[in-house]
Amino acid sequence: MRVAIIINPDAGVHRSGAVAARQALAHDVLRTTGMDGQVVVSEGRGRGREVTRAMVEEGFDTFVVWGGDGTINEVASQLVPHGIPLGIVPAGSGNGLARELGLDWNPRRALDTALRGRVRRIDAGELAGHLFFNVAGIGLDAKLALAFDARKQRGLRGYAASLLHELWAYNPGCYTVTTDGSTTDGLAINRKALLIALANTRQYGNRAVIAPLAKPDDGLLELVVVPPLSPVLTLWHASRLFTRTVHRLPGAVMHSVRGGRIAGDGPLTFHVDGEVVVGPSTLSVRVHPGVLAVRVPT
Repeated sequence: MRVAIIINPDAGVHRSGAVAARQALAHDVLRTTGMDGQVVVSEGRGRGREVTRAMVEEGFDTFVVWGGDGTINEVASQLVPHGIPLGIVPAGSGNGLARELGLDWNPRRALDTALRGRVRRIDAGELAGHLFFNVAGIGLDAKLALAFDARKQRGLRGYAASLLHELWAYNPGCYTVTTDGSTTDGLAINRKALLIALANTRQYGNRAVIAPLAKPDDGLLELVVVPPLSPVLTLWHASRLFTRTVHRLPGAVMHSVRGGRIAGDGPLTFHVDGEVVVGPSTLSVRVHPGVLAVRVPT
């Protein structure tokens, strides 16, 4: 087994010497487990994809991501076509996927799980050709992802600051959503929405739950449509993320889907696992059941 450990130096809270400490620990774990491996620091957005593609071609057959949901997305999206297992050491701002998979926050224990844990197969969502493994979103969702990415302050406080800054100028868009259904009938709506989320797991991160019924391995995505709200009401109802009651908001829609389309009046900005993309006016949605193998605690 050849192991690639990819570290995002920008993930999480920045501390002097943090990246060097992560590298040293990764090398130590490889040495103590007797595994053949290489530790790489990915510099810059999108670099994880390039590094992963190159290392797959070199014959690495186990990958570990030390970072957050965005870095996981970069690496995992390149592993899916090859069926190569992925391990995760949580180090991002929200760590939504890691929380949903029950991963350990202690880096040494997380590394041990990433290398020797049991394999669990989870689904991947796809929005306009871009894979996601946690949550994708359109509307205020994507606006906040873009604003949050530009902030130096990370974590829940940084996200809250982004919300306060962006909310007052945000104008909800009008969307046409059609789905092919799942265990229920298909859905067809045409309305304004504050945001539209497509959830493979329940939460964005930091225990902010957008889709309480989502499961990462049920072959479905949860479509969540939040109606337009004034800035004051949006702030008032934001607590629903932490009481797991967003779907009970008056006018909200939550629907299990396998695929569909979301259309707007013009090019749509969306995010996949927090990474922002500008797409066409109609976005296709689908789910790929069980395509990613991840190592989780035994």
